[in-house]
Amino acid sequence: MPTLAEAAERWRASRVDVTEGTAVGHRVQLGRALPLLGARRVDDITPADVAEVVAALHAAGRKRETIRKTLTALAQVLDYAGVKDNPARDRVHVRLPRQEREEPAPPTADQIEAVLPLMPHRYALAVLVLDATGMRVGELEEKGLCCGDIDEPNTRWRIRRALEKGRRGRWVPVPPNLFAAVVTMLPPREDRDPRRPVFEGVTQEKLRTAIARACKASGTPTWSPHDLRHRRISLWHRQGETWALIGARVGQRSLSVTADTYTHVLLDDRELDHAQLSCDAAG
Repeated sequence: MPTLAEAAERWRASRVDVTEGTAVGHRVQLGRALPLLGARRVDDITPADVAEVVAALHAAGRKRETIRKTLTALAQVLDYAGVKDNPARDRVHVRLPRQEREEPAPPTADQIEAVLPLMPHRYALAVLVLDATGMRVGELEEKGLCCGDIDEPNTRWRIRRALEKGRRGRWVPVPPNLFAAVVTMLPPREDRDPRRPVFEGVTQEKLRTAIARACKASGTPTWSPHDLRHRRISLWHRQGETWALIGARVGQRSLSVTADTYTHVLLDDRELDHAQLSCDAAG
C-alpha cells in the first residue's frame, strides 16, 4: 500500500475533471494533513490519527470550514487508494470543532462610496459590477469574463458553464451606464480579441487588496469583494424578489442556501447610483 503522500499525488493527477482553481484547492487542503500523516501507509491510518490532525489544525487556529475541507480531501484520497472503513469518514471518533457561525456584515452604500475614489478605475468598476449583479468574483476576474462573452445590444454578458459553480451558465444583465463604462475600457468592437479579459489584470487577490487599502485609507471597516454578493442578494430580497428569480440571477442552484447564507439584515437598503459612480470611476 502506498503512503498517504504517494496516494495523494496519484489522486490529484487523476482529477482531470476539475478546474484549475479546484485543483489548487486540493493541493492546499492536503498540504495541511500531509506534514502530519504523509509518511504513513494509507492502510495504517486510524480514526484516532485523523482526529489528531483535526486537533492540531484547531490548535493552530484553523477555522472549522477549513478543517472540514481538509477532511473531505483526505477522505477522497483514502477512497481512491481503496481503504476500507475510511477513517476520515468516521463520524464517531472524528469530530469537527464547534464554531459559531459568523454573521457577514455587507458594506453599506456609504462605505462603498467612500472607497471608490481611492481605487484605480478598473477596480472601482469591478466593485460596482459586483454590487449591481451579485456575480462571484471568480466569474468577473481576468481568468473569467472575456470580450467574447459580451452582448452589447442587450447590455449583458455571459457566464460560461466552465466558470459557473453550478456548470449551467447564465446571462447577467448589467445597468446600461455601468455596462457602457466597462465597454469603454476595451478596444473597438472590431479590434477585440474574443479571448481578451474584460477586467484585464484584476484577480481576486488584487481586488481584495485594493479594497482593503482603500478601506484603511478612508477609515471605513474592511470588507471583501464577496461581501458585495451578500449585499446584492439581501437588497433584492428586501425589494420583494422571489428566491427563484434571485437564485437564477446569481447562479445559485440551492434556494435554501441562498436564503440561509446570503440574506442578512442590512444596516441600510440604499441602492448605489451606479450610473453616476461608473462615470466618476472612469474619470
